[in-house]
Amino acid sequence: MIPRMSWQRMLPLVLALGGLTWPTGCARFHDRPLSAAGKLDNFEARTLDRADLKEYLQAHIGAAQWPLQTWSLTDLTLAAFFYHPSLDVARAQLKTAKGEVITAGERPNPSVSFAPGFNSSNRESVSGVSSWIVDTALDIPIETAGKRGYRIAQAEHLSDAARLNITAAAWQVRSHVRQALLDLYAARETETLLLQQQAIQADNVRLLQLQQEAGEVSPFEVSQARIPLDATRLEVVEAQKKQAQARAQLASAVGVPLKALDGVRFSFDALIQMPSSPPAADVRRAALLDRADVRAALAEYGASQSALQLEITKQYPDVNLGPGYSYDQSENKWSLGVSLTLPVLNQNQGAIATAKGRRAEAAAKFSALQADIIGQIEQSVTNYEASLKKLQTARSLSEELKKRAEATRKMFQAGEILKLEVAAADLEVSTNALAQLTARVDALQALGQIEDALQQPADLPRWQGLIPQQSTDTKREIHHE
Repeated sequence: MIPRMSWQRMLPLVLALGGLTWPTGCARFHDRPLSAAGKLDNFEARTLDRADLKEYLQAHIGAAQWPLQTWSLTDLTLAAFFYHPSLDVARAQLKTAKGEVITAGERPNPSVSFAPGFNSSNRESVSGVSSWIVDTALDIPIETAGKRGYRIAQAEHLSDAARLNITAAAWQVRSHVRQALLDLYAARETETLLLQQQAIQADNVRLLQLQQEAGEVSPFEVSQARIPLDATRLEVVEAQKKQAQARAQLASAVGVPLKALDGVRFSFDALIQMPSSPPAADVRRAALLDRADVRAALAEYGASQSALQLEITKQYPDVNLGPGYSYDQSENKWSLGVSLTLPVLNQNQGAIATAKGRRAEAAAKFSALQADIIGQIEQSVTNYEASLKKLQTARSLSEELKKRAEATRKMFQAGEILKLEVAAADLEVSTNALAQLTARVDALQALGQIEDALQQPADLPRWQGLIPQQSTDTKREIHHE
């Protein structure tokens, strides 16, 4: 027989039971204000000679000399990995996804209820029976059919996708740095060649003016020679404008203010190397298997699979155990309740249909991504092969023009022709040099398209490990504890 217990003795037990359920490891809020002015100040303070950037570069490429005398594509890419905010966004998304994994693995908390009452009709002093009524009950939810496992699997797939998205974001950063550096190279080389052409044209005009003064040519011929000279002068100004634009574009791609590039010298050696055209089939296979966004899309499809499995298991109801105790006017009463949802009116068919649709959507997105990649590869490899042929033709023509110009110069030295003919031959060489530069830049653009299709540099090194975990500004302002 269960002994009777007075409510005065039972109350501490109930309070102790409630105390066991009180959270013991609660997280606390830490205010981290975000200031637009503060972020702007931090951005304006970014330079390419900071000590923390030096440590980062030395850790990855062993930069012995500091500050660097010249900045190559690799150096600028690493600086962009260090500074660019898009990587901070991708890292923050990964932290969110990891939090979702923790959430998915959490088990539902039990709940406790406590309902005291008093029977005012009972006269305790007469009957000897307590007028107090105290009801307590626990509710212990129990998930069934492996729902927690499917929920964890879904969150882990999404976490994998978020991790791979960091690599994809890093490649986009590298691609933008390469494009900006290529634009700067093209603008600088164009200006140099145009200045050479301008000097030849100016000398040509000077010689014609001398002939005009001697009465050998008309003013019209001099005017006709000035037209291309004036056009070249305008093209020089345009090339200088493109240089300024490319510098601004490069600063943005690295994630630093434009003034951070003042006085910085750039090396284009790694940029302008052009390997032979790779087989399209090999490029296609490598891209379709190894690209970060392809693997992320596969992870998202895996998440949709787990989500569908989770919705299917929700057809099986969870169980709630409800042990309870009641002190009812000096009587101890114990109970054990079991509750579950009856799948009578619906069997979760709507959520299952939605999950099936999302799985089909994830599969379609993956197929569309692969088709887009195949198109990129076919186009980029074709463009690169055609650009290499065009460049080779321009080089062959350049050799012929140089030989012709040299022969013309020898004829002038022998007194057989006028110097104007030498200037005309030099002008042909200069014009071809501009055409050759255009062909070279086109080929480098096509090579960049192949790299973007592969999401790997042309020599295919494994560069993903070069991505820093956090930028300095992020550590200081957002993620510090």
